[in-house]
Amino acid sequence: MWDGDRDARLRRELMAWLTVRTHDGAQPISTTDLGDFAFDGDRFRLMDRQSGIWKPSVLTSALSLRTTYRAPGQPAPYEDRPGSDGLLRYKWRGDDGDHWQNRALRSAMGASVPLIWFFGVGEALWVPIFPVYVLGEEPAEQQFVVDPDVGRGLIAPGSPVEEHLRRYVLAQTRRRLHQPVFRATVLRAYEGRCAVCSLAHTELLDAAHILPDSSPGGIAAVRNGLALCKLHHSAFDSNIMGIDPDFRIAIRPDLLAEVDGPTLRHGLQERHGERLRKLPHRRAEWPDQEFLAERYATFLAAPKAS
Repeated sequence: MWDGDRDARLRRELMAWLTVRTHDGAQPISTTDLGDFAFDGDRFRLMDRQSGIWKPSVLTSALSLRTTYRAPGQPAPYEDRPGSDGLLRYKWRGDDGDHWQNRALRSAMGASVPLIWFFGVGEALWVPIFPVYVLGEEPAEQQFVVDPDVGRGLIAPGSPVEEHLRRYVLAQTRRRLHQPVFRATVLRAYEGRCAVCSLAHTELLDAAHILPDSSPGGIAAVRNGLALCKLHHSAFDSNIMGIDPDFRIAIRPDLLAEVDGPTLRHGLQERHGERLRKLPHRRAEWPDQEFLAERYATFLAAPKAS
């Protein structure tokens, strides 16, 4: 077994390597590319190929968690609904709390070591979230409490959480975990192109929610998302542009009548009446038409400039 200093250095170097390889979290990484990581000159495996918890034999505690991607319509791939404290849960391996992989997570909890959580966003494609910590365990539910480094020092395991703190932790969890996973899943489905104009520069693209994540239907799923360039994302969010359930684009009437310049003319006015130029190959990943209908009603009811 490695000593604590070497273990800590491995985790630091791995997280620094992942930061570079994912462009500071902006891009996912493939299973093949994960095989490139080396430590002290030797290749080092970063996840278990068969199960979710990975503890290399040289470490005393788990190194990573894995949540496999499931296509829309398949069972939910992970238990990501926060508890009353706003923190996430990760299920035991099987029903035996003494399974060696569960013991490995329990050891990580006791040692307060940072882990990497690999979220699947496509076939053999992952978004690594790090550091995350095992903050507690709920044996009755056969799960661990996982903190994406937002609740440490703020929430004690098993303690009641005041509403203002719960809202803060939930918001930060969404920012650190759900947003990058949602972005990577949506941009992968749209093959890195804007649904409205087909722009293919991912650094200029966002994953836009059809229904806001603050609304009851605002789930962080690909069918509630659209890949949009910065211009069309802003236009969509501000109700300058709407998209109806038949995937047809509408521009606010006063904008259609305005005379300004080429950006307005080519970027917005000429899009009016067009259908979306890019949709995912898998029909199950297309925008949900009921979500679009609800969002389009908001667009039609929005105040118009006088």
